[in-house]
Amino acid sequence: MSKNKFIILVVLMSLSLIGIICLQAYYINNSINSFENQFNFSVKKSIGYTIQNIEKKEKLNSIIKINQLINDGGKIDTTAIINFYIKEDNKNTNKTLLYRNGILEENFKLSSALFDIGLDTINVKRIINNRETKVLNNSSAQDVDLVDIVNEISTLSEREQILWESFYMDYAFRTPIYKRTTNEEIRELLETKLKAEDIDLDFEFAIYSNNLATKISSEDFQIENNDTFSLPIFDNENDDNNYRLLVNFPKRERYMFSSIYSNLLLSILFTGIIILAFSSALLQLIRQRQISEIKSDFINNMTHEFKTPIATINLALDSIRNPRIIDDKEKVLRYLGMIKEENKRMHAQVENVLRISKLEKNELNISKERIKLHDLLQEAINHVELMVEDRNGEIITNFDAIKSTVLANESHFTNVLVNVLENGIKYTPEDKPLKIEVSTHLAGSSILIDIKDHGAGMTKQVQKKVFEKFYREHTGNVHNVKGHGLGLAYVKQIVEDHHGNISVTSTKGVGSTFTIKLPLIS
Repeated sequence: MSKNKFIILVVLMSLSLIGIICLQAYYINNSINSFENQFNFSVKKSIGYTIQNIEKKEKLNSIIKINQLINDGGKIDTTAIINFYIKEDNKNTNKTLLYRNGILEENFKLSSALFDIGLDTINVKRIINNRETKVLNNSSAQDVDLVDIVNEISTLSEREQILWESFYMDYAFRTPIYKRTTNEEIRELLETKLKAEDIDLDFEFAIYSNNLATKISSEDFQIENNDTFSLPIFDNENDDNNYRLLVNFPKRERYMFSSIYSNLLLSILFTGIIILAFSSALLQLIRQRQISEIKSDFINNMTHEFKTPIATINLALDSIRNPRIIDDKEKVLRYLGMIKEENKRMHAQVENVLRISKLEKNELNISKERIKLHDLLQEAINHVELMVEDRNGEIITNFDAIKSTVLANESHFTNVLVNVLENGIKYTPEDKPLKIEVSTHLAGSSILIDIKDHGAGMTKQVQKKVFEKFYREHTGNVHNVKGHGLGLAYVKQIVEDHHGNISVTSTKGVGSTFTIKLPLIS
């Protein structure tokens, strides 16, 4: 896949994922808003129901009270059709409230001549509503006998309805709020209606007068400006108290989210799965692209590695077939030796690939035995000694570890040490002196092997990937240093199989130090 197609694919997938997340967020937000609107409507409906019932009950109680007074005695006044007198003594203030409300009906017979409408007489009825409220000091107030002045009412006519309403409006608002309703009454009505609306949630309430608290309030009520519901109660055009019933729900937010918790959880779960799948797919695409590039480099390197020995073998065979050389035993043996060496070189390359494959499949049989690690190090140094001499270099050893006995496979661990040493030789430029330092020292119950070179070094980014299979640092020419990116991957696998670990510290242009840590045995 080309780079442009890869970028377009990643962008399209990212936009699709963002779109899905935004769509999920949009629907969740709509669900929350819809539920909140329904909740607000139901709560206001419940508060309205409570207020209506409380006001109806107060009116009914007032009518019952007045009827009781009427039934207790009194005569009908034929002039004032209905007259009510209410006397209320307040011992605390030493004052008396005297309230009078009456409806006077007057019938008139007028001559039609006054109106010139062709009739002898016209009957005109006039109804006058007369109300009066007096507050008297008890010292000067005269005794008023309610039984003597309250008139009996048998039925409530239209006129009488006007009377009752006006009486209630003028009289009730003077009654203290705590005598007009109770906390228990408000709580019971609210709970009943809220449950009928499927809202089972704790609430707090209070009645405020002109934004000041009254005695009607639940214990933990606090005004929350954004979440407090407020509706007028005992509304009266003559009343300057401006009573309002306030209700709030301390656990409202939790209740809101609990109602959509399952949907929200599923949305988050599925969105998370989509994000995880997308991230995984994206990483796989990036990984596959990297593997594709690594594979191309590997094929190029392997081709180069095999091309030279194959060409050498072909030249040697052509030379042997030459009639002038085939009879020269010395030259034939020389060419046969070249063929054998090149064949061994190709075989070693194939073995590296097979070893890595078997390690990954856990098919490589690695038997371990007690071995002196210093002896293995010396053997590995002897193996690369000719290569070092050819470069006029040197290997400096400093074996400080008093103990060096480990449990290891001689063959494989020797290959590990040889690979690391060869790596230092290969990556030391020709124009720099070849110098490799090998040292050991103890660290608790482990032994540390440091193999330090003064070669090209590595960047931080390369150090993170240097032990990955097939990875090789790009230098502009993949054939500058022979190899196929399997050596250090093989080293890491073998070291970890020996319950150890390997790390590298390096500075670009200065050199690298590979540190192998292995557990000691007694």
